[in-house]
Amino acid sequence: MTKGVNWTAQRRAVFDIVQASPDHPTANEIMERLTARGHRYAYATVYNALRYLTEKGLLREVKIGESASRYDANTHEHAHVVCERCGTIAEFEQALPESWMNDMAQQTGYRVVGAELVFRGICPDCQRVATTHAAPGVERD
Repeated sequence: MTKGVNWTAQRRAVFDIVQASPDHPTANEIMERLTARGHRYAYATVYNALRYLTEKGLLREVKIGESASRYDANTHEHAHVVCERCGTIAEFEQALPESWMNDMAQQTGYRVVGAELVFRGICPDCQRVATTHAAPGVERD
């Protein structure tokens, strides 16, 4: 792990939950999973652990639109795709083209230090389920 990290039992438990999660859990989902494993932590403890682990670069906060923050143990540069119907998030292991970063810097004058790219679509599970409501601009199955 990273040097200089102060591992408390609570931080380790929160990190382990996120790292073992196949999805990108919210703080509430992390609390539920901790409780299922027999841990009894206050919400403030979990939120503080998430903030600390994110600041230390061990977790990545994924904020998509107005929804609750989600947490990802994959801190390497990658993109996400979110389902417009159920909100499931998947990872796309592809670095952004360097030319995009260079173009952004040239056009804005910013020194670009990172990027988060989110694609939107319909996940395979939702594609299989016939629904009566489709998101605006999205064809129904």
